[in-house]
This record gives sequence, C-alpha cells and structure tokens, in this order.
Amino acid sequence: MIATLSAVAGGAALLGASARWNWWRPPTAGLPVLMYHKVGDCPKGSQLAKLWVSPRDFRRQLDYLKRHGYTPLLFSELGRRPMPEHPVLITFDDGYANNFEVAFPILQELKMKANIFLVYETVDQHNVWHDPASEPWQRMLTWNQVERMQASGLVEFGSHTMRHPNLARIALDQVRWELFESKKRLEAKLGRPMLGFAYPYGAGAFVPAVRQLARDAGYAYDFSIKQGISPWPWDPASGALKRLLIRGDDFMLDFHLNMTRGRARL
Repeated sequence: MIATLSAVAGGAALLGASARWNWWRPPTAGLPVLMYHKVGDCPKGSQLAKLWVSPRDFRRQLDYLKRHGYTPLLFSELGRRPMPEHPVLITFDDGYANNFEVAFPILQELKMKANIFLVYETVDQHNVWHDPASEPWQRMLTWNQVERMQASGLVEFGSHTMRHPNLARIALDQVRWELFESKKRLEAKLGRPMLGFAYPYGAGAFVPAVRQLARDAGYAYDFSIKQGISPWPWDPASGALKRLLIRGDDFMLDFHLNMTRGRARL
C-alpha cells in the first residue's frame, strides 16, 4: 500500500514537473533572442513583477551564456560570415534607465554585448504608456546614457516606435509614422542605421499590413514576443523573429530550457 502511494505521488510530481518545465521537448537549433525589460528591484505595487529581473539573476544568466560558449551579438553583426557556433542576441525592450544603471555595468564587467529597443519620445522622460494609478512610472534612459553605451561598443540600439502604441489598434497611416519616423530620428541622433525593430506589446507582428510597413521602413530584423527560437539563417518571409521572455520569477532551469528547447513553460 505504501509503495503504491509512493508511486502515485511520484507520478503526480513527474506530471506536475512536466507541466511546469518543458524538459521533455527536443532540443531546438537556431538563434536564441533573449527579451529583457528591467533589471533591478521590483517596486512595491507593480503588477508587472515578472518583467523585473534581479541583478543577481541577470549576472547568473550571463555567466551561463559564457560557460556554455554563447557569443552575444549586436544587430549589425548578424550578417557576418562565418557566424559564431553559438550566437545569441540579448535584447531589452523600452529603454529603461536601469538598463544603464544596473545592467550595463554587468555587461561591461563580463564583456557581453546587448541591444536595446528605444521608444524615441520617452528618452529623457518616463514610460508614459503605463497608467501610474496601476503601474508605477519608471525613468527611461537619457540621451547621454544612450550615447555612452553606444560609444562602449557593447550596446546597439533599435526602434520600439515613437510612443509605444499598440500597432494592431491604430490606423495604418499612424503605424507608418511610428515606424518610419522613429527610424529616421534615431538614425539622425545616433549616426548609424537602425537595423532592429520590436513591436510594442508584440502587437502587429502577425498583422500582414503592419509587418509590411516594418519591412518597407527598412528594418533588417523585426522581432515579435512569440516565445521560441527562430531558425538561422532566417527568412523574413517566415515571419518576425521569435524571442525568449526572461521573467523575474524564472529559475536557472527555466533559463536552460529556454536556451535549449525554446520554451520553459507550457
């Protein structure tokens, strides 16, 4: 009887682990693209705690990449030949001040490269797309910080639109302005091509008319928030590049499964 109960309990635990962690998925090849937002201590009252990764966890994740032979690349290095054996893109959405104040020193220490998608009109400001009644506003990067990171050679920037709208819910002429204008202004400000674009909220990445505008604007790479690893070489006709959301409540097992299976959770 005891043995039977133990077997049942063990089976239930295995099923629970299989539902929580996708260890049973086959390994996935391609280009893993990590998606971060904020690195630091999550403020009280935040309803988006999962988007805050602690400095300790961020360092552990970068250490994992180094130990496993991954080479972090900038957008401008994606087309180089030959590609490293294990390429990875580290990306940050929105451009929060903590990307400079907390994440950047760790990147410098470990000599790791990253890419940040900027919302042009919120640089030097705060994240105005959040309702402060339900989500505390956060300071965004300043232009001085952006320029210092670019000058380091460790960070490259891409566009996250002018104002962070949901591109699937606004008129196409407004979508065009958000995509074309942010690219034009960022290139004028930073003196280099804007190769990467990320859809705010992931919205519009799978709307053909919206995605066509992103391609028409001249972005070489467009990024969704669909969880997974895209094949490399990448065919733009196959859809926007997938990414791996790195959550603040992830364990290192989650990170390992994301990197090897393209998904840690069901």
